[in-house]
Amino acid sequence: MKQLGLERDVVDQSVYDNTVARFCERQVAVPTFSQLVDPATIPANVTAALKGVGPDDAHALNLFRIHWYNDADRTGTVPVPAHVVLPSELTGVDARIVVLLADRFPMIGAHKVLATFGCLAPRVVTGQFDPTRHKAIWPSTGNYCRGGVAVSRIMGCHGVAVLPEGMSQERFEWLERWVVDDSDIIRTPGTESNVKEIYDECARLAVDPANIIFNQFSELGNSLGHYFATGRAIEHVFEEMSAGESGLRLQAFVSATGSAGTIGAGDYLKEHLGTRIGAVEALECPTMLENGFGAHNIQGIGDKHIPLILNAMNMDFAIAVSDRATDRLNVLFNTDTGRSHLEKRRAVPSETIEVLSSFGLSSICNILAAIKLAKQQGYDRHDVIATVATDGAPMYHSERHIALQKYFPDGFDDLAASEVFGEHLLGVSIDNMIELTRNDRLRLFNLGYYTWVEQQGISSDEFQMRMDQSFWTGVRTIVKDWDEMIGEFNDRTGVLKSL
Repeated sequence: MKQLGLERDVVDQSVYDNTVARFCERQVAVPTFSQLVDPATIPANVTAALKGVGPDDAHALNLFRIHWYNDADRTGTVPVPAHVVLPSELTGVDARIVVLLADRFPMIGAHKVLATFGCLAPRVVTGQFDPTRHKAIWPSTGNYCRGGVAVSRIMGCHGVAVLPEGMSQERFEWLERWVVDDSDIIRTPGTESNVKEIYDECARLAVDPANIIFNQFSELGNSLGHYFATGRAIEHVFEEMSAGESGLRLQAFVSATGSAGTIGAGDYLKEHLGTRIGAVEALECPTMLENGFGAHNIQGIGDKHIPLILNAMNMDFAIAVSDRATDRLNVLFNTDTGRSHLEKRRAVPSETIEVLSSFGLSSICNILAAIKLAKQQGYDRHDVIATVATDGAPMYHSERHIALQKYFPDGFDDLAASEVFGEHLLGVSIDNMIELTRNDRLRLFNLGYYTWVEQQGISSDEFQMRMDQSFWTGVRTIVKDWDEMIGEFNDRTGVLKSL
């Protein structure tokens, strides 16, 4: 369990004492998970102090902005998480597809900062990570390592990003502004699909005991943060929708599997509302659908293996989306020509067009998967499918230029925009997806054995216990213990009282 980041007690008192001293020196207070679920419970003195802190500042108080309730400026809060309900003029389906907007998160404009907090904070308050001598290693295909570097820095820790060299230029530009030294950006071979190469580099780094690997694919703090914070945020949005219109049903939550953090929110929604869960992957690398392999450009969703923190036995659908669709829709959504076509030729409301910049490549992937599921299940206007826009288009300006050269060498005009809309929105098909039987779930679960037991050193018993839902419900009780320990830790530093 230590390898999974699960401790309920202080495991090293000297490490704990060093951390208390460092956080006191750097004036770092740690929010509880419950405060990030409901930021209305954040102490008033913290909220007041936040008014003088920019959302992109390397300031410890930005830890208290790691939640779904930030406003458009990311300086204040809103009563309901920022979201958009996509109109049928864009989706082509009657079902309500509601998308939470993760570009409202601080520092990185993506919700992965929540995942990294969920991994690092418990290690800090249980004496497993010493900021005075340890380095936090963040293996990722982009946003997770950015979140890790950001959270590490404002906690007074040393963060190191490990990511494929072929990821978007904007990711590296951001990292160069935030790391302590350029050597803290480690570029591994390949692109989005080369997760194994990241693992190999981490194995090399782990030889040095000063390097603590925070593997998002196996750190349950990643999934737990999303179970509580993202799950409750979606439930809150649905409650608000239902208050305005009776008879709505939250039929499904869809999310690219990625590291399997975000999709943990589906477990919360299934438990509380009976919502079904759709796991999404790239068609070019159909791991869940076909035990397949390949390469793709839907940056941020991972592939070629089943994450250890994926509750595979609780999934209901496996859905594949092509990177041809996400690349081309990125052009449609984020060029003047494309937006003009949507507004004038497709009657997409202007308020929807304004929010398209909140959709990065994996966000578009999630939306397309929601459309596929709505069509396949025949959902109507009373049915709601929830998903998240994991990051925004600004992280993919360079990718848009690449797509323009690849797909539209003669230029992107209104005819090209019409073709993209017709193929990738009106033409969304229900192929390359399955409704999972128990045998299908077992197949997905068993596929993880080869990564986690044979390659990554998880014991067979620890691997197999995840098959039973009692494992997952039992693990979730740890967050209450973590919150109590965070409270005790803050009392020791005295930072909250001094604000």
